[in-house]
Amino acid sequence: MSEPLMSKEYLSIADMMSGLMMVFLLIAVAFMLDVQASKNEIERQKNDMAEIALMAERSRLQLNQDLSKEFGTDLGQWNAEILEDNTVRFKSPEVLFEAGKSILRSRFKVILNHFFPRYINILQCYQPDIEAVRIEGHTSSDWLNAKDLTTRYLNNVELSQKRALATLKYCYLRITSKQQIWLRKVLRANGLSFAKPILTQGKENMEKSRRVEFKVVTKAEQKLYQILARSRSK
Repeated sequence: MSEPLMSKEYLSIADMMSGLMMVFLLIAVAFMLDVQASKNEIERQKNDMAEIALMAERSRLQLNQDLSKEFGTDLGQWNAEILEDNTVRFKSPEVLFEAGKSILRSRFKVILNHFFPRYINILQCYQPDIEAVRIEGHTSSDWLNAKDLTTRYLNNVELSQKRALATLKYCYLRITSKQQIWLRKVLRANGLSFAKPILTQGKENMEKSRRVEFKVVTKAEQKLYQILARSRSK
């Protein structure tokens, strides 16, 4: 092979290698830019979630103070308590309903007359932040003489739902028509059977598990879900 031909061949290979190196360099740069963009997006999402969490915590603490101030002197005689997440728990089953029934006892009606209108007056101050107001019915895992767990669960699902709905109906008729308009969008009745029992030393406390709770769900949770969904789509 002549020397000029060999030079041209070496030149062609050198050009090809240079071209490949440029391609690899561009790919590496693009990859680094993509990684940096992902890091920036992750950091932005973390900042957004941190800000939402901080706002939600401030709102939770303020609502807890408002509820405690309003109902602090009533909780003892109602046998009720306000939890850290602002759940208002009525925990005296003999006051709430007859065993196995969903008709409100007269004493519970009197309590609700004093509680619910004041409760809604407070929540209206937080209306922009509230996603839902839930009235939850809870039972123990007991059901007469039924030993089958499935039967006990399903019967208690029905009973707890009826109790929650009966409480909602009674409360709904005790507020103003203007308040009813808002509550139609957010007020819910949920029967949870014995899905969330109250435990004492690791064992179900049958008495305390039979209860009614008023729970506030904030829009902060929805915003966090939106951020997570957006990150998954990318």
